[in-house]
Amino acid sequence: MHIVCKLQHRQMVTMAVKVWVVAMMLMHHCFDVGLGDAGGDGLCLGSPDYGDALAKAILFFEGQRSGRLPANQRVQWRGNSALADGRPENVNLTGGYYDAGDNVKFGFPMAFTVTLLSWSAIEFRGDVAAVGQLGNLRAAIHWGADFLLRAHTSPTTLYTQVGDGNADHGCWERPEDMDTPRTLYKITADSPGSEVAGEAAAALAAAYLVLKEDGDKAFASRLLAASKSLFELANNYRGSFQSSCPFYCSYSGYQDELLWASAWLHRATRDGKYLDFLRQNQGSSNPGNEFSWDNKQVGAQMLATQEYLKGRRDLARYKANLDSFVCALMPDSGGTQIRTTRGGLLFTRDSVNMQYATTAALVLSVYSKTLRSWGGSDGVRCSAASFSPDQIASFAASQVDYVLGSNPMGMSYMVGHGDAFPRRIHHRASSIPSVEVLSRAVPCNEGFSSWLPTSDPNPNVHVGAIVGGPDENDQFGDNRGDSAHSEPATYINAAFVGACAAAMGQSQKPASPTLSTYK
Repeated sequence: MHIVCKLQHRQMVTMAVKVWVVAMMLMHHCFDVGLGDAGGDGLCLGSPDYGDALAKAILFFEGQRSGRLPANQRVQWRGNSALADGRPENVNLTGGYYDAGDNVKFGFPMAFTVTLLSWSAIEFRGDVAAVGQLGNLRAAIHWGADFLLRAHTSPTTLYTQVGDGNADHGCWERPEDMDTPRTLYKITADSPGSEVAGEAAAALAAAYLVLKEDGDKAFASRLLAASKSLFELANNYRGSFQSSCPFYCSYSGYQDELLWASAWLHRATRDGKYLDFLRQNQGSSNPGNEFSWDNKQVGAQMLATQEYLKGRRDLARYKANLDSFVCALMPDSGGTQIRTTRGGLLFTRDSVNMQYATTAALVLSVYSKTLRSWGGSDGVRCSAASFSPDQIASFAASQVDYVLGSNPMGMSYMVGHGDAFPRRIHHRASSIPSVEVLSRAVPCNEGFSSWLPTSDPNPNVHVGAIVGGPDENDQFGDNRGDSAHSEPATYINAAFVGACAAAMGQSQKPASPTLSTYK
């Protein structure tokens, strides 16, 4: 009886996974626009325009630029800003990116943004180039990497933040009008921050791999040298990064950034000492269910797994942990930890959730590509089911499709993509008329009284911005005051670039010959 019940259970699980796979494939083409239990007509719209979405996702970064804008700036409603950053300490900290809808430059998420953009360019170069966006992607990487390079002013110094976060969040004004304190924060040997130094090391190593092909060999060489220096700062002067709290505090510790940075440096240099670091410290690699600006465990596991599949069998722990990540995300795996909403979106937490969905989609896309390229065609075996590389890729693509409109609201969560998209995003520069339209300064209190609370659409359409996303019930209010759902962030877009490029490539491949699950 026990054997019969076990067999029946296994058959039921297999059937459930098959049904789920079919559903994921259909989600590439259809979504239900009905709300709640009332249902609605199912509309089949075909695959999203991935090329348009990819171009706009990259364009977004030009709207986040700080400093003196270049002559080829395409986002015309932005102007020069923060041109004196760093002056109180006689350093040049102009440039870089505002992280989200405010006017502070936070080095920790900015570095993560550069790493993700670079990873996207490395893994999906052909797909990005196919739609003519490789040059724009490289420019986005260069803009962020250049700031990180200048922020590393000595072997034991890295400036990690420009601007007082509390004062900035107490004002609603355009970056061009900004008059809040541009306070400088840094890490040193005496005041360490291994998380941010490690992430900056990873960013510059990854950027080096992309930009060394641009012809500016001197700049690329500086990136690699700075990356090595930053890794030494992170590793030799260990300590947790707390200087930016209460914004972008690190909760996961710094060991994940050290693994992440060493993996990128090994990829950039092929120097065995970085591979040795991965081997010797893999005991600190643990299973996880998210990949974020704070927690890089999964990213390090992905890079180490690529080495494992190429023959480095002493890195097996990383692959086992990466497989656990896949099982934590895939529905009906038997080990699912992150549920999907009724509409199919991975839902980690109800605050800027889209960051977790896009980073998960990026990692799953890279892993499915890796499994196809370097063996592992049997995919990932979980406790109740196994998933082929194509199934993993399809689930990753379903997250991209959800962002672009295949969801119960029938709304694209990327501004400017499709007909229905957020019009009132939580973004200072987007919500106040451009300096080209309203030339006088808009002071702090006027922004709060006149521009933040209005129900009018933002006067500047921040094309490509992906907002924090819907709630757990797939609902979105398009409320400018709701920063948890309506605010964009650079690291959301950065992860989406690679995931979108992968989905575009996946949509052009022939259909898998079978939907069978692997036991």
